[in-house]
Amino acid sequence: MKNSILILVAVLMSTFMTAQEKNKKMTFEVDGRCEMCKNRIEKAALGLAGVKYAVWDIPSHQLSLVVDERKTNSMEIKSALAKVGHDTKELKATQEAYDNIHPCCKYRENDTDDSGKH
Repeated sequence: MKNSILILVAVLMSTFMTAQEKNKKMTFEVDGRCEMCKNRIEKAALGLAGVKYAVWDIPSHQLSLVVDERKTNSMEIKSALAKVGHDTKELKATQEAYDNIHPCCKYRENDTDDSGKH
């Protein structure tokens, strides 16, 4: 009986310790180049249930988020970003999604041309 109680207490403690946070802050890098990218990235993130705040910084490429982890997670957010044509370290956009972004938004090395000849 004593062992059963100890096991129950241990299980309950581990459950509470791994509980998902209601307002978790997270930041990760998202590839992009311009104001149009910023709008697209933020809209894709904010379009997910559980994303309460999303701001992408153009110079640093950092997406700052406040997320309800009970409703979404970082991989779901990265998947939404990939669907609109933006890469993260863990998930790359399909070539089709990438091809659908505006020419000035092309951020992949072999697709960028800063000479103005798009």
